Amino acid sequence: MIKWLKGDATDKDVVISSRVRLARNLENIKFPNIMDSEQSMEVIKKVKEAVYDNDMGDFSFYSLKDLNEIDKKVLVEKHLISPGLLETPNKSAFLLRNDYKSTIMINEEDHIRMQVLLPGLDLEKGFDLCNKEDDMLENNLKFAFDEKLGYLTSCPTNVGTGLRASVMLHLPALVMTGQVNRVLQAVNQVGLTVRGLYGEGTDALGNLFQISNQTTLGKSEEEIIKKLKNIVLQIISKERMSRKGLLNSKKLEIEDKAFRSLGILKNARILTSKEAMKLLSNVRLAIAMDIIKKLDINTINNLMISIQPASIQKKLNKELTPKDRDIKRADIIREALIN
Repeated sequence: MIKWLKGDATDKDVVISSRVRLARNLENIKFPNIMDSEQSMEVIKKVKEAVYDNDMGDFSFYSLKDLNEIDKKVLVEKHLISPGLLETPNKSAFLLRNDYKSTIMINEEDHIRMQVLLPGLDLEKGFDLCNKEDDMLENNLKFAFDEKLGYLTSCPTNVGTGLRASVMLHLPALVMTGQVNRVLQAVNQVGLTVRGLYGEGTDALGNLFQISNQTTLGKSEEEIIKKLKNIVLQIISKERMSRKGLLNSKKLEIEDKAFRSLGILKNARILTSKEAMKLLSNVRLAIAMDIIKKLDINTINNLMISIQPASIQKKLNKELTPKDRDIKRADIIREALIN
């Protein structure tokens, strides 16, 4: 089981995870996109020292240039670092807490991006943990701050609090009933944004959608968290109502789709990422609707992450062709579901 998935999770029938991230930059140092190697090393040294000097917990330090390509992609697949951190491996690093629930990324789009990742709907706890880390870092570091604008960031949409909060939702019933586009359009109209599995520019594989705030200027952290949570609770309610409607009107079809999907997952010898995610989504829905009773929803959550391309190659400790990955993916799923 992936470490950050462990533990109690609120609204786990619909919500996979909650993520809270704070962006910060050091005063009088160029933003990462225009800094030179010497400045990037200076930032890494200062942040690393600040973490260890403040005894912020059991963090391990990693320099991106010391990791191989598979290891870097696995970290993205597990949502422990952002795809953006990989763009400048010679200038970037990160610190990862031993429970995987907190990452401090260095020299991504900003000098510092603190991230807390928790299972289920737990935005307040995520913000509380992230805010405490922010306060501890600020004991040793001077952040770029303007009295009127707030924290200064590389991207204007992060200026202010520097807070980006997001919730990963599983919305298969809204997709099946054709309501998802209308719901997501409404989300965009109230100043939130919708992304795919790995953030901006990625697809909503397995009917998974990320809902997050779009801007941070002019609002407090508490206001941002409260607004996002209220909208997410409305979406959760709509998803549950759609599931109930499907049970009332198409119970046999839902059961048939669920058990066919489970049968394929338990017996297939070759599975692409896209097909596997679709089938796992069907099974996850059936578990949440109490149609499939002998499987735990956390098993499906874990599989949705561990069957991605880099994670499969990491498991075998070697690079694989796409076909070989598809074969191994089927093996991993069969082993997890049959045992």
